[in-house]
Amino acid sequence: MTSVTRNQDLRRPLAAVLRVLAVAAAYFVAGQLGLIQQIVVAGAKVTPLWPPTGIALTCLLLLGLRIWPGIALGAVAVVTAIGPLHPASFGIMAGNTAAPIVAYLLLRATGFRSELDRLRDGLALVFLGAGGMLVSATVGVGLLRLADSVPADDFWSAWSAWWTGDAMGVLVCAPLLLALYRFRLPEDAGPFDLIEPVVLLAGTVLVTLAVTNTHLSLLFLVFPLLIWAALRFQLIGAAPCVLLVSVLAITAATAHRGPFAQRDVLQTMVILQALNGASALTGLLLSAIIAEQQSMYRRIELACLGLTEVVARLAPGEGGPGWPHPEDDGRPRL
Repeated sequence: MTSVTRNQDLRRPLAAVLRVLAVAAAYFVAGQLGLIQQIVVAGAKVTPLWPPTGIALTCLLLLGLRIWPGIALGAVAVVTAIGPLHPASFGIMAGNTAAPIVAYLLLRATGFRSELDRLRDGLALVFLGAGGMLVSATVGVGLLRLADSVPADDFWSAWSAWWTGDAMGVLVCAPLLLALYRFRLPEDAGPFDLIEPVVLLAGTVLVTLAVTNTHLSLLFLVFPLLIWAALRFQLIGAAPCVLLVSVLAITAATAHRGPFAQRDVLQTMVILQALNGASALTGLLLSAIIAEQQSMYRRIELACLGLTEVVARLAPGEGGPGWPHPEDDGRPRL
């Protein structure tokens, strides 16, 4: 065995370990950010948006199932940082690890493409990606109920809050990360092409701040901006806008400002998650529809170009060898 081969053999496991540690670090950092806005629902600590689920699912889609130990390590680190461990903590760690794995396996079974350029991929992420989070919610709240940390009458309130937080992490964070992974600046971008995204993001921030700091029911005003982003830039434009809307709305909800003022926890969660869910679905599905249509147009254009080339080769006077000339009547010439 040569020294080059030996070095390559040593680098492969080292690279695999580094990938696992990087996933664990990303999971832990995202978990710490998510815990900033945690609330207590029926005795369970939940967050309206749990980014680690989106990061875990994205890493699985891009790197494969072999990085699952990184998700497990990240889940252990997050749960350990929250407080003292108790018997239910180990089950919660297992549930938080298993949920993105289940979602990944379901998506793979349906032929999911991480480009999210088909409507079926957007629907799969909504129903299967977010649906996989049923595992973490059921395991987590179920164990807390067995430990008498969650009253029996409040089980479904805690369960729904836990699941929606994990599901929003998938619907808000995963599309953004997948879009950033494949984003490339256009080579022929003009000045307006660079200014328009900045105006769009700034407008999203200003409108969201305005509607979440007034008692009037104006949350619907964010949707024209999400539609604009999806139509013009598809996922790479819609995903950041959805994230901004979600973060700013969560900040207003936890501070009980604007439309979230003078409401109990359940009412606040319903309004907040309705806004976040509708925003994520609008941006994700509309972007997938536009991307699918553009892909179809490109295929039609290529087919037309190919047909044009064939017609040009077969045109009168330009036929290939063996192709009869229009003036040739088949009679011998002198």
